[in-house]
Amino acid sequence: AHCSKVEPPSGDPLGLYQRGAYDTLHQGIQVSCADLRLDTGQKAVHRQLARADVLLTSFRPSALRKLGMDWATLRKAYPRLSQIDIVGSRGDRAEEPGHDLTYMAEHGLVGGLDLPPSLFADMGGSLMAVEAVLGALLRQRVTGKGSHAQVALGEAAAYLGLPRAWGLTAPAGAVGGAHAGYRVYACKDGRVAVAALEPHFATALCSAAGIETVDRNTMSAPATHEAIARFLAGQTRRKLEALAVKRDIPLFTLAG
Repeated sequence: AHCSKVEPPSGDPLGLYQRGAYDTLHQGIQVSCADLRLDTGQKAVHRQLARADVLLTSFRPSALRKLGMDWATLRKAYPRLSQIDIVGSRGDRAEEPGHDLTYMAEHGLVGGLDLPPSLFADMGGSLMAVEAVLGALLRQRVTGKGSHAQVALGEAAAYLGLPRAWGLTAPAGAVGGAHAGYRVYACKDGRVAVAALEPHFATALCSAAGIETVDRNTMSAPATHEAIARFLAGQTRRKLEALAVKRDIPLFTLAG
């Protein structure tokens, strides 16, 4: 597959903020510059569209119409061309400005005043865009015609936020801290992420911590949380890594 990208003369802001990330994301992509407000820029893009299978955009609908890059216009000129438009939201909200942070905030993925550790809506949305592109190509092979789809970053955030909406990752949820086998604990020289959720893993963890009786109620009991915390606090990362191999316990140690 051949992938080309057209950037404005000022370039992609990501290249200014974090060049390393930009370079990684653009491996194998042919990048060119064009000002779509000018005839020369329009002609340069249309030369590429004439031989392209899919156009992927990240403009709001009104901007696409202004540039003559909306689906209604392009499908007449290029019947085999498919178009995937990445937007914040579909329908009436497609014109609202937004970014990864606002989409995550809307769907319960921002806590307190701290920023999330990654750009979850953007990264999840990129996977949805790939799926949409592949779907468009398959339809084109069958029908011989292009198709149009929108990918909403807000929907990517909503999907990633489902475990929170279900209560699974809330403090009282099984993977939100209520289950003693699924938590981050302090250890002697750092931290340890423990994911002993299934009964056989929970039993192995509790056995190592000296807890004999293990059932569903055991893993939510305060005494179990305290016993496991006490046991792990006395272990070094190296010992815990060895224990994980010996007892078949899913855990990962971290620096403090």
